[in-house]
Amino acid sequence: MTDTVAGRTADGTGDDGAGERGTADRDGRASGPGGRLRGLARRLRPRIPRTVRGKRTALQVTVAVLSLAMLPSAWVYASTDGRVRTTATAPVTPVALVFGAGLRTDGSPTRWLADRLDTAAELYDTGRARVLLVSGDNRTATYNEPEAMRAYLVEQHGIPAEHIVADYAGLNTWASCSRAAEVFGVEEAILVSQDFHIRRALALCDAAGIDAWGVGVSDHASILWVISGLREMAGATTAAWDSAFTPDPHVAGPPETALQDALRANP
Repeated sequence: MTDTVAGRTADGTGDDGAGERGTADRDGRASGPGGRLRGLARRLRPRIPRTVRGKRTALQVTVAVLSLAMLPSAWVYASTDGRVRTTATAPVTPVALVFGAGLRTDGSPTRWLADRLDTAAELYDTGRARVLLVSGDNRTATYNEPEAMRAYLVEQHGIPAEHIVADYAGLNTWASCSRAAEVFGVEEAILVSQDFHIRRALALCDAAGIDAWGVGVSDHASILWVISGLREMAGATTAAWDSAFTPDPHVAGPPETALQDALRANP
């Protein structure tokens, strides 16, 4: 007959296998999938340095990483110094390039885009730009940013349609800048965008070979405005890459004469 004490058999194992779990616990090894995951998490958990030297090294590494992360943003600001103007101080140029900023579900410009278009209309009305180049996304048949921008300028501001040129492949800032230079032949322009984006646009258009000034549209602070401002820090890294290597836009396309035709229509 097997001798048992408090539910434990003579060979050290209980009815429910508690002895095996006890052995695993005593050895410091977690049993089962859950235990293995917990053990892995403990091994991967970052360890806070305990010594003064270790803490100093960790601080130095953190500062170095943050400094490197801020370099692209610092380059964007330094390279565009003195190029940001207002509608009253912007120079007279042949073209104002307006960057897209999305459409509402009904196909009309978002508030941000409407603000950009209102600013561009002011530049046109005051004679600081003879032609407006509206650049946006038309990658699908049901989403046409440039046409919505053109319609807004015509209907809300009375600008002649023949003085508005549409770029249907301005899928991002670099595409808008590089296509303005390579496809439409823009050499000098005023750029219009939100104030948190205008410096990156200036840096990219400069890399594309455009002598540009920027008018930044001030907007009411909101959570989206804050998020977009933070996103510009990551965008600055992409801008530095594009400026250094000047890749072809997603949709390059052959040269067009639409802009020159519009300029001749408004001498």
